[in-house]
Amino acid sequence: MNLISPEIPGIVWAYRFLPGESRCQRIATDASIDSLLSGEGWVWVHLALSDARTPALIERIGNLPPLAVATLTSHDTQAAITVSDDIVHGTLVDFERTFDAVTKTIGWLHFAVSDRIIITTRLHPLRSIDRVKAAVEKSTKCARPIDLFEMIVVEFQRTLISLVLELTEDLNVIEDHVYGEAGHRQQPGLAPLRRTVVRLHRHLRTILALLRRAGASDEDEVPPGFIDAAERLSDRLEAVDRDVFALQERARLLHEEIDSKISSETNRHLYILSLMTAFLLPPTLVTGFFGMNTGALPFADGTGTLYAALFIALSMGFAWWILRRIGIL
Repeated sequence: MNLISPEIPGIVWAYRFLPGESRCQRIATDASIDSLLSGEGWVWVHLALSDARTPALIERIGNLPPLAVATLTSHDTQAAITVSDDIVHGTLVDFERTFDAVTKTIGWLHFAVSDRIIITTRLHPLRSIDRVKAAVEKSTKCARPIDLFEMIVVEFQRTLISLVLELTEDLNVIEDHVYGEAGHRQQPGLAPLRRTVVRLHRHLRTILALLRRAGASDEDEVPPGFIDAAERLSDRLEAVDRDVFALQERARLLHEEIDSKISSETNRHLYILSLMTAFLLPPTLVTGFFGMNTGALPFADGTGTLYAALFIALSMGFAWWILRRIGIL
């Protein structure tokens, strides 16, 4: 539930981290905005973009450059990591959650990290960020804002690993149906699974490229510890990306197998239809000939039907013999 007060509008939660303390301090919702900027240690402020007053609040706190403010208040759905004026800011991918369940819907977390404050914003509740909140309430392991940023990305990696395991189980079930007796006729779960995996792989590759580029910045251009954190996060996400890519390849091969089975079944049906056409074409010619409304038609007496039936049978036998001779049957 959003904790909204007239003093700090749009706030979801805020914590102060003090040096040497084993636990962080939660900032009261009725505290003033000045209390966020004063005092020892550093602060984590998490805000909801659904509140229209949030952009004005962000401009008042943190002494952020205009680019960082624009990042925190945007509704972009593209991953981004930018370094400017000793501040790292950007947009990370996460997974949305509801009040009573987690989902596979991709959400977006906007962040800005300096040496004294980390600000995060989101439009919908996110799975990983809530887990980080629960972790910091139990024990403080973050000496700097960049450590909390690293914890957020690591928690996303863990969430991603659990999602990959879920998708792997779903893919295993689909494979059992495709290669088993159930066949391939109805596989409604494969298309959304492939769509989710492809999007995850694309966003992961983007985040990895952005982390490597930001990690190549000079140490005096980024908050302390960011370069080392970027290297560790790149290694973690690279390992997960390999698993996601392997899952994507499995889903692609399974889709090709389904297409191959469908193509084989279609060809078999066309083969049967072609044989039926070959068998029925000669009798059709016979019935067409005797059905002509012309004079001096042979067998016009009472025995004509018997002769016509005999010609039909002989023509079908002749068609069967021809198909056997050329190796179709």
